Amino acid sequence: MSPIAAVAVHPYALRLVHPWRTAAGEMTRRRGWLVRVEDHAGRVGWGDHPAPLPDPGDETTGARLAALALPLHGLSPKAALARLAQCPTTVGLEGALFDLLAQQRDQPLRYVLSPTAAATVSVNAVATVETVAAAVADGFTMVKLKLGMAPWDEEVTALHRLTLPPGGMLRLDANQAWSWDEAVAVLEALAGLPVDSVEEPLRGADPTQLAALQALTAIPLALDESFDPVAAESLLAARPVRRLVLKPARLGGLRATLALANRAQQAGFELVVTSLVESAIGVAATASLTAALDPAARQVHGLATSSWLAEDVAPPLTVQAGRLSLTNRPGLGLHP
Repeated sequence: MSPIAAVAVHPYALRLVHPWRTAAGEMTRRRGWLVRVEDHAGRVGWGDHPAPLPDPGDETTGARLAALALPLHGLSPKAALARLAQCPTTVGLEGALFDLLAQQRDQPLRYVLSPTAAATVSVNAVATVETVAAAVADGFTMVKLKLGMAPWDEEVTALHRLTLPPGGMLRLDANQAWSWDEAVAVLEALAGLPVDSVEEPLRGADPTQLAALQALTAIPLALDESFDPVAAESLLAARPVRRLVLKPARLGGLRATLALANRAQQAGFELVVTSLVESAIGVAATASLTAALDPAARQVHGLATSSWLAEDVAPPLTVQAGRLSLTNRPGLGLHP
């Protein structure tokens, strides 16, 4: 296979259509770094290294990525990926190498990750109370809402006023905004609503508290940002909640997330893969992983975030009636 000839890192700052608000903060631009890897045959792989949310925008990240890429020149993408496994987390660089490797094999990236990967992924909308109706009109049956930014009783009252289609479901995310008493009250107040799950319900919770809260409700509780991959084994063994939310951009990339997902499935967790509101390049990589992890499309995942961007680095993958379609072109199939 043609070896790597050049690597470049490009920062981006993409305007959002509306501010992205959570209990953890707000952002109006999505920042990150695109990584470009070219081989001697002229093929180019792209990867996205999004800034952590709520978007601190560390200016040293681009230089760190460029420095880590220097020893990869002259290696094949496969050899570079093996070398990179010994380096610190480099999501964008790993993604670019996988894109290039898939192009060299003349395969869509999802088939490099799994030969049984799906061609489409079921996805939820990410909305506000005011935009739920528009999401439903677009064909979404699963709508995710951020909570924890107002008194819990006001938020629950607003949820009860929503009109959903038959079979419509709500996926709720508190971003660790509630105390124990508040979380218990919210779960009781959600009775009668079609709630798919409640993500990160407790502030500063430990596994014992989470397990006690999960025992009080039939609604699946989920962990996302409080899940520490370094302590994954103890949490997988304790299984305090029913669901894990996996963000490859936060968990170390495609390979790290794939390995963690396999262990979590064996431990009995439900899994949902979501984007980190990254660029179209990042969403396409995450969607490829999701298609490999969920070939039967049994779960609804959180990848329909490109519509929140007023501008993007490339045309995003198509989402229609709650399904995201992956391209059959080699690699990611997207080019900035």
